[in-house]
Amino acid sequence: MPAENIDRAIKKGTGELPGVSYEDVTYEGYGPGGIAILIETLTDNRNRTTGEVRHILTKSGGRMAEAGSVQWMFHQKGAIAVPKSAADEETVLSVVLDAGADDATTDDPEVYEITTSPQTFEAVKAALQAKNIPTQSAEAGQDTQTTIALSEKDAEQALKLMEALEDNDDVQRVSSNLDIADEVLARIQA
Repeated sequence: MPAENIDRAIKKGTGELPGVSYEDVTYEGYGPGGIAILIETLTDNRNRTTGEVRHILTKSGGRMAEAGSVQWMFHQKGAIAVPKSAADEETVLSVVLDAGADDATTDDPEVYEITTSPQTFEAVKAALQAKNIPTQSAEAGQDTQTTIALSEKDAEQALKLMEALEDNDDVQRVSSNLDIADEVLARIQA
């Protein structure tokens, strides 16, 4: 391969070449057991990414879906986890609810789980930072309204599909309505 082609590919990948633009593209699909999958990508070549996503889905027992057939099952939300060792419950709940969080749960023994709308996500994070309360994780993403429980065989296949999608360079986030029982997950990972 000529050195010129290699240099051009590197410049294209780093954004140094003029005329290269990236676009957000969301793909919808169905996976093993009928689970709904929402695949968010950032690509400089929509045709290449479409082919790759379609190939991964088909190879793993899934299929592409028409636009809008899966999207309606998901809604955007923010999720923030605060370690319980960072502050007492009353302080955390007061800060996040005053900043506009939708919900805060204390069920997990190690973290407070805070849910926000996309519009208040940054305000809640900033309020926690202002009070010097560290976060364990903070991410805006898609949440499903319903879930589908899968058999062990379908669950294993679905996890492989999700991993293959996440390994694709253009894929930014994969969301699904997959529900795997803890005991099934333990057997799969063993």
